[in-house]
This record gives sequence, structure tokens and C-alpha cells, in this order.
Amino acid sequence: MAELSIVEIAVLTAVHAGYARYLPDAWASLCAQTHTDWTWCVQVDGARSPDVVASLIKCGAADDPRLRLAFNGTREGPAITRNVALGRITAALVQNLDADDELEPTALAALSTALTTEPTAGFAVGPARDLLASGELRTFPWDFTTGLLARGALLDNWDTAASTYRLPVHPAGVMWRRDLLLAAGGWAALRGMEDTALLMSASALAPGVVIETPTLRYRKHHLQYSARTSIFEGGGDQISMVRARAARLLLGTAWSAPSVR
Repeated sequence: MAELSIVEIAVLTAVHAGYARYLPDAWASLCAQTHTDWTWCVQVDGARSPDVVASLIKCGAADDPRLRLAFNGTREGPAITRNVALGRITAALVQNLDADDELEPTALAALSTALTTEPTAGFAVGPARDLLASGELRTFPWDFTTGLLARGALLDNWDTAASTYRLPVHPAGVMWRRDLLLAAGGWAALRGMEDTALLMSASALAPGVVIETPTLRYRKHHLQYSARTSIFEGGGDQISMVRARAARLLLGTAWSAPSVR
């Protein structure tokens, strides 16, 4: 059941033409939200794509005033595309939703409530579940208890060893305070780690809040970036840079939300 809300949330989705097929499912997950005060800021990485437009028309999103659609005009990658979208957003809370993922029905309500309850927290995150091709939902490993997450806790719990690499939380489903996103510099100019780098920098700048309710359905499919093979050899150097930057930020002054300054 939908509930009345007064907290505006901008849901940010970067998409390219190849992922247009997934937009109707992302849209359906937004329409199912119990928190109703949201807008969907869709930024297309590329020119005006007939596939993206047709997909949004077919699912009904194109006729909904909550859709905010814009195009890069050129292909620039996920980090730049998200940052361009962020420049169009004025809402205090920003929910990331990748084009091929879905939000759990209570995600926006649960995450925004957590940030209201913990006004010093700069971001909120809950467990993610893998969405398999069969429709099965498989829980993503989760290390944290609910409540306030100390500055730097995500960096401390990030396993970057090649054989056991694992992030402590899923970066794709985080709800952000827009002010912290700006302070952290937005999504990083890195290959396949733009959201991880943002997460680690933000965690070094500000506490977060963890909830126990699953919030994200992370679609597993052969087209996703993480499933592709690559000859890129700079991954380890990227990790070193992300760690060094986060460690440096931890030494500085903590970010504080405008409402609690």
C-alpha cells in the first residue's frame, strides 16, 4: 500500500541503448514503491535513442510527469552520465538505480526513513538480492548490523585481495544525500569502479546508516559490465588510488549535513 510522503527523492538512472530492454522493469519497480514522492531522472549515454524512447513509451513512463529524460548526445560512460544527471537534480535525496536493476517495493520508504532517523548520516544502504534469469532472488552476502555506520567502516571491510575480492555492501543501491554526493565529487572517473570509489570516499567523509530490509534487486545477465572479459590491466592501480584517497579523506574534517550544521 502506498503511503503519503513529504520527502522528495530523485531516482537517478544512467542508460545506453543496449539496456533499453530493461527500463520497463525498472519503471515497474518504481511504480510499486510505497513511498510516492519521487521523480525518475533518466540520462541516456549517447544520442537520442529510438530504442530507449520506444521502451519508455511502451511501459507508460513517457506519459508520466515524474519522468525526467535527457540525452548526452555522445557516449561518455556511466560515471560521466550519472554526474550529468546529478547536475539536473535538486532533490535533497538521490537514489541510484542502474537501468538493468530493480528496487524492492519498500526501498525508497525504508532508506529515506533511515536518513531522517539518522540526520548525521550521509547515505543509507540495505542488503541487495541477485535477480537471476530464472526470476529467483538470491541474497547478497551482508556483514553489517543495522544502525549508524562509522566513517571509514566500509574501507576497513573492503576485501581487495584478487582471490577473495568482495565489497562490504552493494554500491548500486545506495540512497545519497545530494550534498554528500557533491562533496565527494560524484562518481569517479574509473573503469568499472566508479560507484565503488564514490562509496569509499563518501564513507571516509561521513557516517552512513545500514538497514536490514532488502532494497535492491541486482540483475545478473551476460550483458552487464562486470560479466565481460577484458584486457584492461589497471584494476589494481585503481584500487590503490581509491584506498589512498579514502585514507586521506579520513584524516580531514568530517562532512556534515546542511540540516544539522
